[in-house]
Amino acid sequence: MFTPAHTLVQAARLTIDECSPAELQARRATAPDTLLLDVREPDEYRQGHIQGALNIPRGLLEFKISSEPALQDVTRPVIVYCKTSGRAALAVKSLQSMGFENVTSLAGGFEAWQEDSRPVVVPRDIAFD
Repeated sequence: MFTPAHTLVQAARLTIDECSPAELQARRATAPDTLLLDVREPDEYRQGHIQGALNIPRGLLEFKISSEPALQDVTRPVIVYCKTSGRAALAVKSLQSMGFENVTSLAGGFEAWQEDSRPVVVPRDIAFD
């Protein structure tokens, strides 16, 4: 039986923790070692992201985590976001399956962060002329 992505996201949201933009900022202030993962595609990340976020696209998440020992501390707090929180919900489930104990999704994703007027980093393009 086929299960659409939307159904998978809804099911994931029933079993994961989510936080608001204000809670994300507070958690990072009290636990500065929190890993902030942006699971959007690199072009989305380059258009703007949350300060200090590490970009690992959702499709590569398990492989990048598996190949980078510095990211394998399963007790480290992790907050995951994407554009609207669908990919993040699936990423949180996947990280939990990998053994991570303290993983949270940003409710509403990057769009909620921006709607809440939170700071965004937009990298400068390098000109070679």
